[in-house]
This record gives sequence, C-alpha cells and structure tokens, in this order.
Amino acid sequence: MIAVPLTQLIFNVPDHGSSLAVAIKPTVVAKKVIAGLPVSLRIPAIDVDAPIESVGINSKGEMDTPTDPASTAWFNLGPRPGEVGSSVIDGHLDWFNGTPAVFENLSKLQKGDKLYVVDEDGTTITFVVREFGSYVQNQDATSVFRSVDGKAHLNLITCEGIWNQARQSYSNRLVVFANKES
Repeated sequence: MIAVPLTQLIFNVPDHGSSLAVAIKPTVVAKKVIAGLPVSLRIPAIDVDAPIESVGINSKGEMDTPTDPASTAWFNLGPRPGEVGSSVIDGHLDWFNGTPAVFENLSKLQKGDKLYVVDEDGTTITFVVREFGSYVQNQDATSVFRSVDGKAHLNLITCEGIWNQARQSYSNRLVVFANKES
C-alpha cells in the first residue's frame, strides 16, 4: 500500500514555467500497486514513441516537467498508468528555440485513438482517448488528477493557445483524457 498525502498542487504544464492551480484537500489515499513503473509512451496516431521520466513536485509546488523535449513526464505522486485513478503524463509542445517537441501533434488525436504505456516489466497497457479538455492558466485542474469512478485513466497534458513572449508561456493547456482498455 502507498499513502499519498497531497495538500495543494499547482499544475505546471510544459511551457517553460506557467501553471494551473489544482487545490487538493488534504487526504491520504491508499492504493495497491499493481502496475510497474512506466518507461515509455507510444501514440501511433501521431508518431510518438517517447521515454517517460518520473517527476514529482518542484520547489515551486508545481508538477515538474520533462527535462528533454523528446521525453514525457509521469506524475509519480499519483497512480501508475494502469492503476485505478487518473495517471498524468505531460510533455512539451515545443522547446525554447521553437523546435517541435514530443506533444507537438497531441491536438490531432481523435476519440478512439489508442495510447500505449510500457512498464519496466515490459507489460503494455492500452488506453483509448475518450475526450479533450482545455484549461486557461491558473484554472482549477483538479479533475485532471482525480477520478472517482473506480477505473484506470491516463491524462496527457501539453500547451496550446497563444504564445505570450513577455510571460514566456502559452495561454492554455490541452488535456487528453483516456480510459484503460478493457
């Protein structure tokens, strides 16, 4: 069993520093670990085959982001992909010099597209895209990190919207919500 106390989380999506607010009431969540640590993400529909880094909360109290434009980052304070709850993986839309990054085409996914997470044991967990969400900076994004239906979900996050040069940030965040395939 793993206990994960969360008092507040600021949802820092990969755009070089801006965030969405996620207020989580102090709770202790007990869960049985059933999935291995995630190591790679494949999304054939948009030609993604990327390593997964494990991240937590940075010094600003925000979800950390991948260190490389070609990598993704799994939020390790939540469930592992395949476990009950909402597993969250973020990835950059582009990089500091404007180079495209791992989730540059995330917005091209469609309902029904399949996502594959491979864990450290070589097990592949399949997810199916069910819907999309768009969040404005600092908007409450608690629903991205929580689910109450007793099922396993995978939520992918990247930037979208208008680039603000002064803030070095995009205006919105795209979230792709997916369900574990039965």
